[in-house]
Amino acid sequence: MDYQHLKVAYEGRAAWVTLDRAEVRNALDERTLAELEHCFKELGGKGRARVAVLKAHGADFCAGADIRWMRRAADYSPAKNRKDAERLVRAIQAVDECPVPVVAAVHGGVYGGGLGLVAACDVVVASADAKMCFSECRLGILPAVVSTFVLPKIGMSHTRRLYLTSEVFDMETARTIGLVHEVVAREDLEARARKFAEEVLKNGPRALKLAKAYLAKLAALDRAGRIKF
Repeated sequence: MDYQHLKVAYEGRAAWVTLDRAEVRNALDERTLAELEHCFKELGGKGRARVAVLKAHGADFCAGADIRWMRRAADYSPAKNRKDAERLVRAIQAVDECPVPVVAAVHGGVYGGGLGLVAACDVVVASADAKMCFSECRLGILPAVVSTFVLPKIGMSHTRRLYLTSEVFDMETARTIGLVHEVVAREDLEARARKFAEEVLKNGPRALKLAKAYLAKLAALDRAGRIKF
């Protein structure tokens, strides 16, 4: 695929994937979602990358859904709206199920669907000045798609609060609820993400893939199923 909204670069066995629509705050539209899905599926299949770092160009990591796309969707039929929702699911799922570990380097604003991407990553490091918001209810939209990935990450209590208030929250809150693992100064963000990638690369590649797949299966089971698994 010829990427228009992403940039992909390699540093040895680490793939750096950059959201590259700074002019619209890296908002998600049909093309961006298709590129994300293709990219992370390809990273899992090619074998060149053993870790991926997801970052963004510009002032914000991701402003959520592109407003122009949302306006077009207002006139869509229920069937076409469902297809659009499936696009978002497939893109986030590709990140979530990528066989190689995914590290997110998050800065600026992160809203709506952008938080679905964050929740799908294995390791998340954020700049201290970043801001996050589950903004869907404020826009009159049900945050259904991202819930598949957000709810297992932060739990029902935090999800209820943040969905129903649509409040903007800081990185200390994000770290406390488990959405972000580490908070650093903005100027240290990429260096810290690179350090996480380097730590991953010290591990056996087959063990990493098996561990990530094992945890995904384990999380889907109830307590009895986990004991037998």
